[in-house]
Amino acid sequence: MAKKLDYSKWDHIEISDDEDDTHPNIDTPSLFRWRHQARVERMERDQKEKEEFQKGKGDHQQKIQQIKQKLRDVEQNAKVDAQAAENLEKLKLEMEELQKQEDEWKKKEDDLMKKEKLTPLNIDTICKEGKSKTIINKPEPRKVENLTEEEKVERLQKFTSENEKLIKKFGMMRKYDDSQEFLLQHPQLACEETANYLVIWCINLEVEEKHGLMNHVAHQAIVMQFILELAKSLELDPRSCIRAFFSRIKLAERQYTDAFNDELESFKDRVRRRAQVKLEEAMKQVEEEERQKRLGPGGLDPVEVFESLPSILQQCFEKKDIQLLQDAITKLPKEEAEYHIKRCVDSGLWVPDAKDAEKSTGGDDKDDGSDNEVYYELE
Repeated sequence: MAKKLDYSKWDHIEISDDEDDTHPNIDTPSLFRWRHQARVERMERDQKEKEEFQKGKGDHQQKIQQIKQKLRDVEQNAKVDAQAAENLEKLKLEMEELQKQEDEWKKKEDDLMKKEKLTPLNIDTICKEGKSKTIINKPEPRKVENLTEEEKVERLQKFTSENEKLIKKFGMMRKYDDSQEFLLQHPQLACEETANYLVIWCINLEVEEKHGLMNHVAHQAIVMQFILELAKSLELDPRSCIRAFFSRIKLAERQYTDAFNDELESFKDRVRRRAQVKLEEAMKQVEEEERQKRLGPGGLDPVEVFESLPSILQQCFEKKDIQLLQDAITKLPKEEAEYHIKRCVDSGLWVPDAKDAEKSTGGDDKDDGSDNEVYYELE
């Protein structure tokens, strides 16, 4: 025989707020609001009372467990220690008192259960959720693209032209909340191209000696690097890891923040070294350009040739004394003199046709004639 259903719980149901049973002279909406408010307040009081009971009962149970543990510990020493025996008696008395309170807590629990059972059902308690289902979108997997160097450069240029303003705005941020909100609004920035742009920007700022701004942008560069590393480790699209990274970094776990700060300082050091190398390369390039401009007709640098001359010849060129130069050359061995004069000609320090050049420009050729004479004598 089938078991009969118990419908007794439906015997006492509070009238719903939408029941239309009020007197014509009563303001129905106001009555409904009053009923609802009174019911909500009563339910809150009952819930608070229930929570206080559960908390008090839990504390009571914890005390009992502590006393039991103390009794076990003291009983082992009571036979040989008088003080322990005295403590044992005190603990037993305390345990008896707690046992009496246990009966009171059970009575309170029965009263609450009876009260809850007699409470009429209402629109808020008559139904309970049977089951629920949560659907979470699966994050996109990480895409691996095998691009050539030319394709990477072309892609970076295109991305930079489209998002340079956004990248710079992100680079100037500092607070994690602002950075997270900005990346969620512009998820396309979570990529390698943004990280590369920030790195190049840091190096250029260091070259320009804008050290404070470089430190600021470097922080954001490491933020982007950590998002990319997290995506790589989880094999997910970087856009799916924005919230995950900021949730973790804002928890301020010591190990994670230490790793972040260490990488940030290491990155700054690498930027400084790279900037120094760029400065040295730029200086070398400038020096080489100046050297190329100085090269004489024979392709030699006059500065280098001058430094290689014997000191006696260097003094002649420094004093611009032709007679002293003639005397110095005659004192040198013929082969050595020819070697130095040829290098002077190739570097432009010595001009054998200076006399003709002066005639064409209408200049004075008195000294140049003697220079030319020395040159041809040696030839």
